[in-house]
Amino acid sequence: MKSLNVREIALDLIDTVEKSGSYSNLMLNTAIEKNNLSGRDAALLTEITYGTIQRKMTLDFYLAPFLKKKPERWVHNLLRLSLYQMVYLDKVPERAVIHEAVEIAKKRGHKGISGMVNGVLRSVQREGVPDTASIQDDAERISIETSHPLWLVKRWIKAYGKEKTEAMCRHNLTAPEQTVRVNSMKMTRDEAIQALTEEGFEAEPSDVSPYAVRILKGNAARSNLFKSGAISIQDESSMLVAPVLGVKPGQRVLDMCSAPGGKTAHLAEQMNGEGWIDALDIHAHKLKLVAQNAERLALSNIHVQKQDARKAGELFAEKTFDAILVDAPCSGLGVIRRKPDLKYAKTEQDLDNLQRIQLAILDAAVPLLKEDGVLVYSTCTVDREENEGTVNAFLDAHPEFEPAPLEHISIEKEANMVQVFPDDFGGDGFFISKFRKKENK
Repeated sequence: MKSLNVREIALDLIDTVEKSGSYSNLMLNTAIEKNNLSGRDAALLTEITYGTIQRKMTLDFYLAPFLKKKPERWVHNLLRLSLYQMVYLDKVPERAVIHEAVEIAKKRGHKGISGMVNGVLRSVQREGVPDTASIQDDAERISIETSHPLWLVKRWIKAYGKEKTEAMCRHNLTAPEQTVRVNSMKMTRDEAIQALTEEGFEAEPSDVSPYAVRILKGNAARSNLFKSGAISIQDESSMLVAPVLGVKPGQRVLDMCSAPGGKTAHLAEQMNGEGWIDALDIHAHKLKLVAQNAERLALSNIHVQKQDARKAGELFAEKTFDAILVDAPCSGLGVIRRKPDLKYAKTEQDLDNLQRIQLAILDAAVPLLKEDGVLVYSTCTVDREENEGTVNAFLDAHPEFEPAPLEHISIEKEANMVQVFPDDFGGDGFFISKFRKKENK
């Protein structure tokens, strides 16, 4: 019954995500803890939950010829969940998948539903799924094959071309690797790798960031090194942001959108725990994560305050800060691998609204920065309008700022901005740009 329970938990998660718009990654972690799942069952739950959500549009294309009408939501999700296992998982026999689907249908519905589920899945088993090669339009084919909304595929093709879009969409279907940031105040990267190895983890240095370690085996969040504050869980792309700001010990720094605190802590470590960082966020519960992170890392130079970044001027005098980070609210389209439900929830209108918020936060940063101070704008999206569009709009509105060169970053970049794609080196999609406030002559 244990494997059946895992599939029932998966069905509950998928159904709740679709019904309420909850984030699958947060719900999954809660479900694993609540049900006290073993490592093997937790891995299966993660695979079939993420996989079903990640490939929902493809699964619907496969199911369409076998459905006379759209079933109610939980039945539709049961069919998707079952078909995902039949098509994409080699180690699970199809007969077992069908049997368990029918048992769940009997338990949750009536005889008619279980009969329909049995009939549909046996027809798929007998006839096979339709071929996506029959889709003539390139954008539509990429959309269905990689389960990305058509409007998004068309938007990316317009911005980056068909080949780059298809590569990015296909990479978004893969599982992200875990990476950690070494706290340079406590140890070197080589020392961290040695300590992790002695704990039984498999780890290797990253080529992307001098602070990054790739975890090849094990969950580093359970390591002694994590508990002692010597490492933090952070994506490689995200680790590129703080060094670009170029902060120094003793400076006054503002992180305008700090939660959950990874970049805030990285800045504090770059300052060797000295100086002062004001960490703002609009959400009190998220600020708790920043404070907890700072406490675990023993970083006393981080000071959290609840505030809408657009109103930061209510807290601080003009020309207070040597450096400001605006890691802005964004569409999150660079982290689809970690939040597969996100791609279905966004609309083009959402992206337009977000750019207005991004520019408002940047506008609020302007008077708070000292002359010759530096401002970094970053996002975890790959949308050109949110990124380059926002940068150009900001510079047009603020002639007192000029583009500043991106220093302390090893990957290929333009003069003052860099767009990282998920398929570049396996990190999240990320954008970083830098500006300097001109001195009054």
